[in-house]
Amino acid sequence: MLEIPMVKVGRRVGHARDAILDALLPPQCLCCGAMVDRQGNLCAPCWSGMRFLEPPCCQACGIPFPYDEGEEALCAACSRRRPDYDRARAVLAYDDHSRPLLLRLKHGDRLDGVPAFGQWLARAGMGFWADADLLLPVPLHRWRLLRRRYNQAALLSLSVSRHCGVPSHSGLLLRRRATASQAGRSRTGRARNVRGAFALAKTNRSQLKGSHVVLIDDVFTTGATVSACARLLKRNGVARVDVLTLARVL
Repeated sequence: MLEIPMVKVGRRVGHARDAILDALLPPQCLCCGAMVDRQGNLCAPCWSGMRFLEPPCCQACGIPFPYDEGEEALCAACSRRRPDYDRARAVLAYDDHSRPLLLRLKHGDRLDGVPAFGQWLARAGMGFWADADLLLPVPLHRWRLLRRRYNQAALLSLSVSRHCGVPSHSGLLLRRRATASQAGRSRTGRARNVRGAFALAKTNRSQLKGSHVVLIDDVFTTGATVSACARLLKRNGVARVDVLTLARVL
């Protein structure tokens, strides 16, 4: 098959750009900082230490099962009370191996891994894409966004969109209250901390009616944040809310 000339040119420009970047900033492992062969990679020891989450898992919250209990099987917690969202899936277990990766993304300005993370997320959410209408990143409050300079969830959402073809909209879901950090809080404390923290933009709400929305975030801890977002979205007419995160606490 013949390639379109402009596609060839685009690829050559991309290769040249990557070569210049590698010369100026030698590629480092996203997790430990060791030298690797190209930007956005993990070294072999870090890769082997990552726990990638795969089926079988709880149909609702996505927590892994030791053996296959069927596609519709629920964990004990979801059997007692279904989550406010419909399904949650994650790429990695959040543990001592993956924590540096997430912290470098969230607080260390290491954004070179975002293209790879988007690909991982798109694969983990494969069951969502057949009828998903919209990707919504969990928002930061404007003051925190000003201090951090970027919302990692929004960057991940854009990267996922490029792989799955579902549009990402970062201005529809808003964080109207500057909540304190969730770190160190109990499950109840986390839920209380984000209560009433989210709102929807006054424009473009009509696209939510009857839609299937996928929330994108970096880490799923207790689910308090995504649950608050899911409740708000469903009150405003969203038919289905799924959750996709780069890592989750088990």
